[in-house]
Amino acid sequence: MASEQGMSGIDVRAMTSELRGKLPLWIDKVYQFDTRTLAIRINGENKARYQFIVEAGRRAHFVRDLPNPPKNPPQFAMLLRKYISGGKVLAIRQHNLERILIFDIGKGVLTYHLIIELFDEGNLILTQEDYTIIKPLRHHRFKDREVVPGVPYVLSSSDPTASLENLSSFLNADDRDLVRALAIGGMLGGMYAEYICTVAGMDKAIPAHDADPVKISDALNTLFRRVESERSPFIDAKHCEPVDLRDSASTAASPYQTFSEALEAFYPLTKAEKKSGKRPKIAKEDRIRVHQEAAVKKFDRTIAEAQAVVNIIYENYQFIARLITALDTASKQLSWQEIEKHLKDAESPDAKKIIAFYPGEAAVEVEIGKRVKIYVHEGVEQNAGRYHDVIKKFKRKKAGALIAMKTIAVKKKSQKRDFVPIKKLWYHRFRWFITSDGVVVLGGRDASQNEELVKKYMAGGDLFVHADVHGASVVLVKGKTERMDEVAQFAASYSGAWRSGHFSADVYSALPSQVSKTPESGEFVTRGSFIVRGERTYYRNIPLGIGIGLMTEPHATVIGGPPELIRARTKINVEIRPGQFEPNDVAKKILRILKGKLSDDDVKALKGILNTDQVAAFTPPGGSDIIGHHEG
Repeated sequence: MASEQGMSGIDVRAMTSELRGKLPLWIDKVYQFDTRTLAIRINGENKARYQFIVEAGRRAHFVRDLPNPPKNPPQFAMLLRKYISGGKVLAIRQHNLERILIFDIGKGVLTYHLIIELFDEGNLILTQEDYTIIKPLRHHRFKDREVVPGVPYVLSSSDPTASLENLSSFLNADDRDLVRALAIGGMLGGMYAEYICTVAGMDKAIPAHDADPVKISDALNTLFRRVESERSPFIDAKHCEPVDLRDSASTAASPYQTFSEALEAFYPLTKAEKKSGKRPKIAKEDRIRVHQEAAVKKFDRTIAEAQAVVNIIYENYQFIARLITALDTASKQLSWQEIEKHLKDAESPDAKKIIAFYPGEAAVEVEIGKRVKIYVHEGVEQNAGRYHDVIKKFKRKKAGALIAMKTIAVKKKSQKRDFVPIKKLWYHRFRWFITSDGVVVLGGRDASQNEELVKKYMAGGDLFVHADVHGASVVLVKGKTERMDEVAQFAASYSGAWRSGHFSADVYSALPSQVSKTPESGEFVTRGSFIVRGERTYYRNIPLGIGIGLMTEPHATVIGGPPELIRARTKINVEIRPGQFEPNDVAKKILRILKGKLSDDDVKALKGILNTDQVAAFTPPGGSDIIGHHEG
């Protein structure tokens, strides 16, 4: 699914299919509008004319009109015109399921490859037929590959989704749970990975090596067929998708004839498009309207589904009451593994209705006309109450959306503002945030800062907090707080759990008097590590997540910490969780999002405040994914 950060591998697959449907094609002219945005005018049969825009690292699709090109074409645009203008597009393909789109272009007796990279910072690379690079838009030298003239352009050879054999090998060798293996290793992303698990009828939490590759392969082929030949593009509040994976009975027909039309409406105008004024202003208004309508339909669907579950819980009241009593009693004497084994061997009708176990939640899933999760330490009414809460929540959201649809949007003129930078305090060189109840919390960025925090700044009234994993920030709470949930999430996120790709971790706290650098005889304590003796207070299964946002009042600065807290204190913010993109790349993407929400004047005024270094200071070590951004 395409997000504001860019298109996914599935989106590229859909666009590849849309492009192939236009063949045969001929390259007319290439334009370059800025350092990352180019466009190609393409001719088709029967005097057809197409405009294809490419924003490196983000998107590539047809548009109705192009911005006005600069009077003096940049060097890279002139080079592309020299080599490929007038050439015939011989083939258009995606490399594996990666965000790489390749045009094979024949001109005379020569063949060229125009490679469009939509991952990380992105690139456009022109190569010879043997993939020797003629010229890239950006020169890069990485540890394991070079993107510079004269060297071969290297494409990865592995694709877990290419065949049943590849998929089997991939799943057998992966130790992650199924949904994460498909999302990251299979390059599907979270939403499509969950869809595959559902279609395959497999629990997303099972180890990948226990999954049935045949069922997963069948589900993948179903998805690929829909993306390639049954597209139904739609836009919701945060994404643009080539196929509507929601329940078809509850969704309306797509308002877009092509995926390109949906992408053009979804993505905000580039600076060149804003200057040109060629792109219809109605696109943004239409996008908002479609978002609101889609949101209301989604809320209605969620309300209806929750109400149906409530109804079926009460229709099966006696069965669920027996189930809760039996499992609640059994869990006090047996482990959940033992309970699961006993029930799988049981022949009773009640036992056969249990189709999944969730030991960590003390819950089971039952098939009673619908698949319903039942929490065994709660009564029937409490279980139903969970769904009543969902109904209330989404009724409120629907009411808000309906009010928004009736409200006339007033565009505010961009005004240059004066921002007052925050006064630099001694603790700003550490990781830091201030809890909802006003207590400063500090975290070490590395082993040296961990040492410094404990030896120099830890005082008697502080609290020492640490994730219960190897390699984590020392976290100091400088006073008494009632918001240990915020502190625990901060400590869990800046730990080795994030680098390992986990989504939760245990955290503990201790008093300063319990923390020592002195080892027992025969032990050794590494730099940045400490020994904690005595009783600790534990906080279990703390979700990992960090918010990073731009605070402008009363002082301007970039802040980071627990997502809900950051959302409350900033108007523009981004939420990240453990994922696949390197810290520096994520920091650049976040910076781009934050700047994209500001006027050009505000971006200039915040030049010394809003930059990559300030954002990177709050980006956890290890891979991350941007899961959402907010503007309030």
